[in-house]
Amino acid sequence: MGTPEFAVLSLRALIESEDDVIAVVAQPDRPKGRGRKLAPPPTKILAEEYNIPVLQPEKIKTEEFLEELKNLNPDLICVTAYGKILPKGLLELPLHGCINVHASLLPKYRGAAPINWAIVRGEGETGVTTMLMDEGMDTGSILLKRKIQIQDEDDAGSLSEKLSHLGGELLLETITQLKEGKLNPTKQDESQATYAPMLKKSDGEIKWENSALEIWDLIRGMNPWPGTFTKLDNKSLKIFSSRIVEGQGKPGEVIESGSGGLIVAVRAGALDILELQIEGGKRLDIKSFLAGRKIEKGTILGS
Repeated sequence: MGTPEFAVLSLRALIESEDDVIAVVAQPDRPKGRGRKLAPPPTKILAEEYNIPVLQPEKIKTEEFLEELKNLNPDLICVTAYGKILPKGLLELPLHGCINVHASLLPKYRGAAPINWAIVRGEGETGVTTMLMDEGMDTGSILLKRKIQIQDEDDAGSLSEKLSHLGGELLLETITQLKEGKLNPTKQDESQATYAPMLKKSDGEIKWENSALEIWDLIRGMNPWPGTFTKLDNKSLKIFSSRIVEGQGKPGEVIESGSGGLIVAVRAGALDILELQIEGGKRLDIKSFLAGRKIEKGTILGS
Protein backbone atom coordinates (compact mmCIF):
# COMPACT_ATOMS: atom_id res chain seq x y z
CA MET A 1 0.00 0.00 0.00
CA GLY A 2 1.60 3.24 -1.17
CA THR A 3 0.90 6.20 -3.39
CA PRO A 4 3.59 8.85 -4.13
CA GLU A 5 7.07 8.74 -5.63
CA PHE A 6 8.56 8.03 -2.19
CA ALA A 7 6.81 4.63 -2.14
CA VAL A 8 8.07 3.51 -5.56
CA LEU A 9 11.46 2.18 -4.42
CA SER A 10 9.84 0.16 -1.61
CA LEU A 11 7.51 -1.39 -4.19
CA ARG A 12 10.37 -2.02 -6.63
CA ALA A 13 12.40 -3.70 -3.87
CA LEU A 14 9.46 -6.04 -3.14
CA ILE A 15 8.92 -6.81 -6.84
CA GLU A 16 12.59 -7.71 -7.26
CA SER A 17 12.64 -9.84 -4.09
CA GLU A 18 11.82 -13.55 -3.85
CA ASP A 19 8.32 -12.80 -2.57
CA ASP A 20 5.11 -12.35 -4.58
CA VAL A 21 3.47 -8.93 -4.73
CA ILE A 22 -0.14 -9.98 -5.24
CA ALA A 23 -1.63 -6.45 -5.39
CA VAL A 24 -0.86 -2.78 -4.98
CA VAL A 25 -3.26 -0.44 -3.16
CA ALA A 26 -2.90 3.24 -4.07
CA GLN A 27 -5.04 6.32 -3.74
CA PRO A 28 -7.24 7.15 -6.75
CA ASP A 29 -5.97 8.97 -9.84
CA ARG A 30 -6.01 12.73 -9.24
CA PRO A 31 -6.13 15.81 -11.52
CA LYS A 32 -2.64 17.11 -12.27
CA GLY A 33 -0.95 19.92 -14.19
CA ARG A 34 -2.45 22.90 -15.95
CA GLY A 35 -4.90 20.77 -17.91
CA ARG A 36 -6.06 19.09 -14.66
CA LYS A 37 -6.17 15.73 -16.41
CA LEU A 38 -6.43 12.62 -14.25
CA ALA A 39 -2.98 11.20 -13.58
CA PRO A 40 -2.16 7.82 -12.01
CA PRO A 41 -0.04 7.73 -8.84
CA PRO A 42 3.60 6.63 -9.32
CA THR A 43 3.08 3.26 -7.60
CA LYS A 44 0.26 2.40 -10.02
CA ILE A 45 2.50 3.14 -13.02
CA LEU A 46 5.18 0.76 -11.70
CA ALA A 47 2.64 -1.94 -10.76
CA GLU A 48 1.13 -1.91 -14.24
CA GLU A 49 4.59 -2.39 -15.80
CA TYR A 50 4.69 -5.75 -13.99
CA ASN A 51 1.00 -6.60 -14.52
CA ILE A 52 0.29 -6.39 -10.80
CA PRO A 53 -3.39 -5.71 -9.97
CA VAL A 54 -3.98 -2.21 -8.58
CA LEU A 55 -6.78 -1.33 -6.15
CA GLN A 56 -7.70 2.37 -5.75
CA PRO A 57 -10.59 2.69 -3.30
CA GLU A 58 -11.87 6.18 -2.45
CA LYS A 59 -12.64 4.84 1.03
CA ILE A 60 -10.84 2.00 2.79
CA LYS A 61 -13.21 1.74 5.78
CA THR A 62 -15.84 -0.25 3.89
CA GLU A 63 -16.91 -3.88 4.07
CA GLU A 64 -16.55 -4.17 0.28
CA PHE A 65 -12.88 -3.19 0.30
CA LEU A 66 -12.09 -5.34 3.32
CA GLU A 67 -13.75 -8.30 1.57
CA GLU A 68 -11.66 -7.63 -1.53
CA LEU A 69 -8.47 -7.80 0.54
CA LYS A 70 -9.67 -10.94 2.36
CA ASN A 71 -10.07 -12.66 -1.00
CA LEU A 72 -6.43 -11.85 -1.80
CA ASN A 73 -5.41 -13.54 1.48
CA PRO A 74 -2.08 -11.67 1.97
CA ASP A 75 0.59 -12.96 4.37
CA LEU A 76 1.83 -9.42 4.90
CA ILE A 77 0.82 -5.88 4.00
CA CYS A 78 3.65 -3.38 3.51
CA VAL A 79 2.72 0.30 3.76
CA THR A 80 4.86 3.19 2.51
CA ALA A 81 3.32 6.68 2.32
CA TYR A 82 -0.15 5.40 1.49
CA GLY A 83 -1.76 8.52 2.92
CA LYS A 84 -4.60 7.17 5.07
CA ILE A 85 -4.91 5.67 8.56
CA LEU A 86 -5.73 1.96 8.29
CA PRO A 87 -8.76 0.61 10.23
CA LYS A 88 -8.44 -2.20 12.78
CA GLY A 89 -10.09 -4.80 10.53
CA LEU A 90 -7.53 -4.21 7.80
CA LEU A 91 -4.58 -4.21 10.24
CA GLU A 92 -5.64 -7.59 11.60
CA LEU A 93 -6.25 -9.18 8.21
CA PRO A 94 -2.76 -10.41 7.15
CA LEU A 95 -1.13 -13.33 8.98
CA HIS A 96 1.98 -11.28 9.84
CA GLY A 97 0.28 -7.90 10.25
CA CYS A 98 1.08 -4.64 8.50
CA ILE A 99 4.62 -3.24 8.33
CA ASN A 100 5.07 0.47 7.71
CA VAL A 101 8.12 2.25 6.27
CA HIS A 102 8.24 5.73 7.86
CA ALA A 103 10.73 8.45 6.89
CA SER A 104 11.92 9.46 10.35
CA LEU A 105 13.60 8.04 13.43
CA LEU A 106 10.44 7.26 15.37
CA PRO A 107 9.05 8.33 17.79
CA LYS A 108 10.34 11.66 16.39
CA TYR A 109 8.37 13.21 13.54
CA ARG A 110 5.23 11.13 13.44
CA GLY A 111 2.84 12.30 10.76
CA ALA A 112 2.52 13.28 7.13
CA ALA A 113 5.63 15.40 6.45
CA PRO A 114 8.57 14.07 8.50
CA ILE A 115 11.25 14.84 5.89
CA ASN A 116 10.27 18.51 5.56
CA TRP A 117 9.96 19.20 9.27
CA ALA A 118 13.25 17.48 10.13
CA ILE A 119 15.03 19.99 7.86
CA VAL A 120 12.92 22.99 8.93
CA ARG A 121 13.63 22.28 12.60
CA GLY A 122 17.37 22.06 12.03
CA GLU A 123 17.95 18.35 12.65
CA GLY A 124 21.42 17.04 11.84
CA GLU A 125 20.22 13.51 11.16
CA THR A 126 17.09 11.62 10.25
CA GLY A 127 16.42 8.17 8.85
CA VAL A 128 13.90 5.44 8.20
CA THR A 129 11.97 3.27 10.65
CA THR A 130 9.99 0.11 10.00
CA MET A 131 7.22 -0.54 12.49
CA LEU A 132 4.41 -2.97 13.15
CA MET A 133 1.32 -0.86 12.58
CA ASP A 134 -1.46 -0.25 15.08
CA GLU A 135 -4.52 2.01 14.94
CA GLY A 136 -2.61 5.19 15.90
CA MET A 137 -0.71 7.58 13.68
CA ASP A 138 2.82 6.14 13.49
CA THR A 139 2.54 4.80 17.05
CA GLY A 140 3.23 1.10 16.40
CA SER A 141 6.12 -0.92 17.81
CA ILE A 142 9.50 -0.26 16.17
CA LEU A 143 11.10 -3.08 14.19
CA LEU A 144 14.27 -1.65 12.58
CA LYS A 145 15.88 1.78 12.13
CA ARG A 146 18.52 3.18 9.80
CA LYS A 147 20.08 6.65 10.25
CA ILE A 148 21.32 9.16 7.68
CA GLN A 149 23.01 12.56 8.04
CA ILE A 150 21.22 15.64 6.70
CA GLN A 151 23.76 17.47 4.52
CA ASP A 152 23.88 21.25 4.04
CA GLU A 153 23.11 20.81 0.35
CA ASP A 154 20.01 18.70 1.06
CA ASP A 155 16.52 20.02 0.54
CA ALA A 156 13.30 18.05 1.05
CA GLY A 157 13.45 16.73 -2.52
CA SER A 158 16.99 15.35 -2.38
CA LEU A 159 16.58 13.99 1.15
CA SER A 160 13.33 12.27 0.16
CA GLU A 161 15.15 10.48 -2.65
CA LYS A 162 17.88 9.25 -0.29
CA LEU A 163 15.35 8.06 2.28
CA SER A 164 13.28 6.35 -0.40
CA HIS A 165 16.30 4.19 -1.34
CA LEU A 166 16.99 3.52 2.33
CA GLY A 167 13.34 2.62 2.93
CA GLY A 168 13.35 -0.04 0.20
CA GLU A 169 16.50 -1.61 1.63
CA LEU A 170 15.21 -1.54 5.21
CA LEU A 171 11.86 -3.06 4.21
CA LEU A 172 13.59 -6.08 2.65
CA GLU A 173 15.85 -6.42 5.69
CA THR A 174 12.79 -6.31 7.95
CA ILE A 175 11.01 -9.02 5.94
CA THR A 176 14.14 -11.20 5.98
CA GLN A 177 14.37 -10.94 9.77
CA LEU A 178 10.62 -11.61 10.03
CA LYS A 179 11.06 -14.89 8.15
CA GLU A 180 14.05 -15.81 10.31
CA GLY A 181 12.16 -15.04 13.54
CA LYS A 182 14.70 -12.38 14.53
CA LEU A 183 12.42 -9.34 14.84
CA ASN A 184 11.92 -7.92 18.32
CA PRO A 185 9.19 -5.23 18.22
CA THR A 186 9.98 -2.42 20.67
CA LYS A 187 7.34 -0.05 22.05
CA GLN A 188 7.86 3.61 21.25
CA ASP A 189 8.86 5.99 24.05
CA GLU A 190 5.90 8.38 24.13
CA SER A 191 7.91 10.99 26.04
CA GLN A 192 10.16 11.40 22.97
CA ALA A 193 7.36 11.74 20.41
CA THR A 194 7.26 14.77 18.11
CA TYR A 195 4.94 15.52 15.19
CA ALA A 196 5.29 16.47 11.54
CA PRO A 197 1.88 17.78 10.44
CA MET A 198 0.69 17.91 6.84
CA LEU A 199 2.14 20.89 4.99
CA LYS A 200 0.08 23.94 4.03
CA LYS A 201 1.11 26.62 1.54
CA SER A 202 1.15 29.14 4.37
CA ASP A 203 3.93 27.16 6.11
CA GLY A 204 6.29 28.48 3.44
CA GLU A 205 5.90 32.17 4.27
CA ILE A 206 9.27 33.68 5.21
CA LYS A 207 9.33 35.66 8.45
CA TRP A 208 12.40 37.88 8.05
CA GLU A 209 12.51 38.58 11.81
CA ASN A 210 13.70 34.98 12.28
CA SER A 211 17.40 34.10 12.26
CA ALA A 212 19.36 33.41 9.07
CA LEU A 213 19.69 29.74 10.07
CA GLU A 214 15.95 29.34 10.67
CA ILE A 215 15.06 30.87 7.30
CA TRP A 216 17.77 28.89 5.46
CA ASP A 217 16.38 25.68 6.99
CA LEU A 218 12.82 26.72 6.03
CA ILE A 219 13.81 27.33 2.39
CA ARG A 220 15.46 23.89 2.17
CA GLY A 221 12.70 22.09 4.05
CA MET A 222 9.88 23.53 1.93
CA ASN A 223 11.56 22.84 -1.43
CA PRO A 224 10.05 21.57 -3.76
CA TRP A 225 6.61 21.88 -2.09
CA PRO A 226 5.00 24.06 -0.87
CA GLY A 227 7.99 26.36 -1.50
CA THR A 228 8.94 29.48 0.44
CA PHE A 229 7.70 32.92 -0.44
CA THR A 230 7.74 36.57 0.51
CA LYS A 231 6.33 39.76 -1.05
CA LEU A 232 8.00 42.20 -3.45
CA ASP A 233 5.93 45.19 -4.62
CA ASN A 234 2.75 43.35 -3.54
CA LYS A 235 3.66 40.36 -5.71
CA SER A 236 4.52 36.90 -4.44
CA LEU A 237 8.24 36.18 -4.66
CA LYS A 238 9.23 32.51 -4.38
CA ILE A 239 12.70 31.72 -3.06
CA PHE A 240 14.24 28.34 -3.91
CA SER A 241 17.77 28.54 -2.51
CA SER A 242 19.98 30.79 -0.41
CA ARG A 243 23.12 30.89 1.69
CA ILE A 244 23.92 32.51 5.02
CA VAL A 245 26.17 35.58 4.88
CA GLU A 246 27.15 38.46 7.13
CA GLY A 247 25.21 41.71 7.00
CA GLN A 248 23.09 44.11 9.00
CA GLY A 249 19.80 45.84 8.45
CA LYS A 250 16.11 45.75 9.28
CA PRO A 251 14.50 42.29 8.91
CA GLY A 252 13.55 41.89 5.24
CA GLU A 253 15.66 44.86 4.06
CA VAL A 254 17.58 44.48 0.79
CA ILE A 255 21.13 45.53 1.77
CA GLU A 256 22.81 44.52 -1.50
CA SER A 257 21.34 44.31 -4.99
CA GLY A 258 23.48 44.04 -8.09
CA SER A 259 26.79 42.42 -8.98
CA GLY A 260 27.16 41.33 -5.36
CA GLY A 261 23.86 39.42 -5.58
CA LEU A 262 20.67 40.00 -3.63
CA ILE A 263 21.37 40.10 0.08
CA VAL A 264 18.52 40.45 2.56
CA ALA A 265 18.92 41.29 6.25
CA VAL A 266 17.28 39.11 8.88
CA ARG A 267 17.08 39.29 12.67
CA ALA A 268 20.78 38.43 13.03
CA GLY A 269 22.90 38.35 9.89
CA ALA A 270 21.70 38.09 6.31
CA LEU A 271 20.80 35.74 3.47
CA ASP A 272 22.20 35.74 -0.04
CA ILE A 273 19.28 34.78 -2.32
CA LEU A 274 20.45 32.46 -5.12
CA GLU A 275 17.34 31.37 -7.03
CA LEU A 276 13.86 32.88 -7.14
CA GLN A 277 10.69 33.50 -9.12
CA ILE A 278 8.39 36.52 -9.19
CA GLU A 279 4.65 35.98 -9.53
CA GLY A 280 3.88 35.45 -13.23
CA GLY A 281 7.56 35.03 -14.11
CA LYS A 282 10.06 32.20 -14.61
CA ARG A 283 12.29 30.53 -12.04
CA LEU A 284 15.70 32.22 -12.43
CA ASP A 285 19.15 32.39 -10.88
CA ILE A 286 19.76 35.72 -9.18
CA LYS A 287 22.02 37.13 -11.91
CA SER A 288 19.37 36.54 -14.60
CA PHE A 289 16.62 37.85 -12.34
CA LEU A 290 18.40 41.13 -11.56
CA ALA A 291 19.30 41.59 -15.23
CA GLY A 292 15.59 41.92 -15.97
CA ARG A 293 14.29 43.53 -12.78
CA LYS A 294 15.97 46.12 -10.62
CA ILE A 295 15.47 45.93 -6.86
CA GLU A 296 16.59 49.04 -5.01
CA LYS A 297 18.70 48.82 -1.87
CA GLY A 298 16.52 49.60 1.12
CA THR A 299 13.51 47.76 -0.31
CA ILE A 300 11.70 45.85 2.44
CA LEU A 301 10.53 42.36 1.49
CA GLY A 302 7.49 40.81 3.13
CA SER A 303 3.82 41.52 3.70
